[in-house]
Amino acid sequence: MVLAILPDFSAVDDVLQETFLTVSRKAADFLPDTNFAAWAGTVARLHALDWRRKQGRWANGLSEAVIERLCAHPAALGEPGHADRELAALGQCLAELAPQARRVIELRYREGHKPAEVARRLGWTAEAIYVALSRSRAALRSCVDRRMSLEGASR
Repeated sequence: MVLAILPDFSAVDDVLQETFLTVSRKAADFLPDTNFAAWAGTVARLHALDWRRKQGRWANGLSEAVIERLCAHPAALGEPGHADRELAALGQCLAELAPQARRVIELRYREGHKPAEVARRLGWTAEAIYVALSRSRAALRSCVDRRMSLEGASR
């Protein structure tokens, strides 16, 4: 959904990182037995709309009113409990990451530091942090996909 609202991958990445930080900060506000994906999606949509407002980019795409109407009735987000199983798989995959990769992920996403600050804290270059984050996210996505696929095969 964020990719449909924003003009480029860099903006999408920034908004998704902000969304992750917000969802992490407000995790206690999430009501059990409700749709986590819909809740997180709403947070992402609001961050994306806010980014567009701040950038003044409404002329380059759909109007805010059109986006709001399209997002008001999202397609089904999968079977019940899917997001919870995905989060459990992510937790397992995080535990399997190499210690340095896990530390980079924790500093960036759990503690909310910008890549330049992560680089300073670890004594790395900012470019090395971007590469480590990219590789770590790819490894996590692959691991989660593999676990979800194995779980689906065992059902």
